[in-house]
Amino acid sequence: MSEQFAVEMQGIVKTFPGIVACDNVSLEVRKGEIHALLGENGAGKSTLMSILFGMYQPEAGVIKVNGKEVHITGPRDATALGIGMVHQHFKLVDCFSVTRNIVLGDEPMKRGVLDLNTAKKKIMEISERYGLAVDPDALISDITVGMQQRVEILKILYRESDILIFDEPTAVLTPQEIEELIKIIRGLAAEGKSIIFISHKLDEISKVADRVTILRRGAKIATLDVPNTTKEEMSELMVGRKVSFSVDKGEQVLGDVVLDVKNLVMKPRTATKNLVDDISFQVRRGEIVCIAGIDGNGQSETIYGLTGIMPVQGGTITLNGEDITKATVRHRNLAGISHIPEDRHKYGLILDYNLQENIILKDYFKPGMQKASFINFTKAEQMTEELIEKYDVRTTLGPKTSARSMSGGNQQKAIIAREIEQNSDLLIAVQPTRGLDVGAIEFVHKQLVAQRDAGKAVLMMSLELDEVMDVSDRVLVMFEGKIVADVDPKETTIQQMGLYMAGVRKEEQHA
Repeated sequence: MSEQFAVEMQGIVKTFPGIVACDNVSLEVRKGEIHALLGENGAGKSTLMSILFGMYQPEAGVIKVNGKEVHITGPRDATALGIGMVHQHFKLVDCFSVTRNIVLGDEPMKRGVLDLNTAKKKIMEISERYGLAVDPDALISDITVGMQQRVEILKILYRESDILIFDEPTAVLTPQEIEELIKIIRGLAAEGKSIIFISHKLDEISKVADRVTILRRGAKIATLDVPNTTKEEMSELMVGRKVSFSVDKGEQVLGDVVLDVKNLVMKPRTATKNLVDDISFQVRRGEIVCIAGIDGNGQSETIYGLTGIMPVQGGTITLNGEDITKATVRHRNLAGISHIPEDRHKYGLILDYNLQENIILKDYFKPGMQKASFINFTKAEQMTEELIEKYDVRTTLGPKTSARSMSGGNQQKAIIAREIEQNSDLLIAVQPTRGLDVGAIEFVHKQLVAQRDAGKAVLMMSLELDEVMDVSDRVLVMFEGKIVADVDPKETTIQQMGLYMAGVRKEEQHA
């Protein structure tokens, strides 16, 4: 009976120019359940939930909330119906405090004046009740990504939402933050709240969800009970073929040193402790070296120093024998560095450009991309179409698709396509599979191994321990800005890696 469902979406159709995003999709979510929405990048998951939250209007279909048919014309309507959404890319104002962000649009007033004290008291009560500790006076710009996500959750709890949508909530979190979030979601469901959990991470769905609805290319494939379904079954329904969860690598053939880092030091602007503290390492042709560690131990800063995003305060960086320590970003690119960045919006794409313009960002000034001193857009379009096909980038308007309108996973695939096709001597890949589905992850891992087998040097940074162990030939573990271990993953256990990541040096373990 419909009364048992918190949400019913029946026959939902949504089209964009050139694509059917939701093709007669139906979804039923029970009260108090955690219902996962699983699908490839661009399968229509976020679009379906954006319709439920009122951000898009469907061309056809019926939505019922608690058994009653409703017309949701915008997020205010959704909020009034008890629907809240934590977006994949947070909707927070960086220069506002935690409290001001939470009450934005629902401000408590006292005699015509904003009553922040009452708001703060309510926020602290909610955060204590759900184990979401935050500093209500902290600026959003000063807190971690994990804390920002807590603020997003507090926003919807502050509005007393009973139907909570989490859109790819773990895409930017560390493994520890993911475990914490899963506990919070279970607690919310135990209170009777209905959770819709959008993801393509099969491990997380197996851990947290009661049921799962699988979408593929805009259509509903199945709804299954998660405890009675294997990861292999889910992945095959999601992608439409069997997916290999292991990385197939042949024996490596080591060549010359491509990257030589000596005594690298990077200091913060304010504190005295070094972010990167006198580290040295090399990456050779024919190997994948991974920098691993718990987030915040200098890995990101090391990459920023190597790619020229941040200046270094000590040491040298040598690429193919050339000192590039003080070189510009463009010089490093032309000298032979490709970079898949950690933050695809900040460093990977210009969101207001279309896909074609983003693909040629590293080539538009080269003679091969010029025609009578102007950009050869015909060639650029042809190149983009080839990469869309080769890397399975899902778009609405092909090369003319706005980068901002693409799903996070397809934005990532576009960056990977551009950087790998540069054919550079050194590929720096930071969190390369973040936000990708299992099929795309399998493809990216094959591309990294192909680069290594083609005699390129690959330097990867990942917070996914399985990825670190499966893809790497050698692992450098960082702790508090120092390299505490340089190990072969084939000769190292997960437990040993955990000790290294906690700061126990290799020689101390053996002792």
